[in-house]
Amino acid sequence: MDLNFTEEQNAFREEVRSWLAANVPAQPLTTFDTAEGFAQHREWEAKLNEGRWGMVTWPEELGGRSCDLIEWLIFEEEYYKARAPLRVNQNGIFLLGPTLMEYGTEEQKARILPKMATGEEVWAQGWSEPNAGSDMAAIRSTARLEGDKYIINGQKTWSTRAVWADWCFGMFRTDPDSERHRGLTFILVPLDSPGITVRPIPQLDGLPGFAEIFFDNVEVDVSNRLGDEGAGWSVAMATAGFERGLMLRSPARFQETARRLVELYKENRASADRDPSVKGAVLRAYMDAESYCLTTYQTACRLNKGGKIGAESSTNKIFWSELDQNMHATAMSILGARAELLPHAPDAQGVGTWLDGWLFSQSGPIYAGTNEVQRNIIAERMLGMPRK
Repeated sequence: MDLNFTEEQNAFREEVRSWLAANVPAQPLTTFDTAEGFAQHREWEAKLNEGRWGMVTWPEELGGRSCDLIEWLIFEEEYYKARAPLRVNQNGIFLLGPTLMEYGTEEQKARILPKMATGEEVWAQGWSEPNAGSDMAAIRSTARLEGDKYIINGQKTWSTRAVWADWCFGMFRTDPDSERHRGLTFILVPLDSPGITVRPIPQLDGLPGFAEIFFDNVEVDVSNRLGDEGAGWSVAMATAGFERGLMLRSPARFQETARRLVELYKENRASADRDPSVKGAVLRAYMDAESYCLTTYQTACRLNKGGKIGAESSTNKIFWSELDQNMHATAMSILGARAELLPHAPDAQGVGTWLDGWLFSQSGPIYAGTNEVQRNIIAERMLGMPRK
């Protein structure tokens, strides 16, 4: 394996670094789990798009740079090193966007992707239901085809970004007699449609990062179906592959956390070394973040050569979610009582972001498919073990 970058890749890195240095806001944006912060992050998405950095892997005619996955990883490394704002439209650009590239019609790509890239249209997920969490095959929300319209009824829950988003994507049961994976259709729904009610769900910090979406005879044009009717499971699995395996959680995110953790340890070494296990946990976090990076580069090289993301995406998902938890738990140990300070507390002195990160990391083994389900997938599809 050649771990060196080409001259072209190094030049690309310098271009990314220069643009970010000139454009990343001097002060952190307000959290996008508030109306004010959501608007600020939408503006940042537009700024990225002006420089054609909104989604670098997209074709140039859709506002991208036609970059391959290695260049995308380089971009992500520089993005997180610059501590640029988190992406409020990540459900769209990282999950739905690549799925549209694969399954969408030319009309859908031209209509949806440019507005997604600019932040004009922000996307929410519509996967989970009250009785269908990680088991998406248990979805019961229905979409009945009448003429050129789907009539949608049901409920989605834990819908990320739905409080202020413009659209949601999700699966609905279009064959009322179907069971499990069959009879599901992938549909794109405007959240301002008559008959939709969005109810915010507070997170651990009290802010509405999620929402319930209720559908009461909501009419959606058939042109908003992605893929064939009844083939929604295949489309959704492609989206889930991007979510678990590569796009949603780039290794740069965890490398940056690992670097910050090392800095935190050095700043608090006198107290941290009272517990001999802390130093080892910091070293392990740094090594694991680097290991995940190398593994992702290996996956990207395989995909660039025409390979596919298979069941191994489940191993990635378990690894990065547990890595995130372990890094933040280590930070909590280093900080002691100060770890309980919120970012806006007078004595927080910059450590409050660790509490935010720790709270969010608790959801990692749940979203994108619970780790228990991912272990079942690994056992059955990678190790060939029996279902029972």
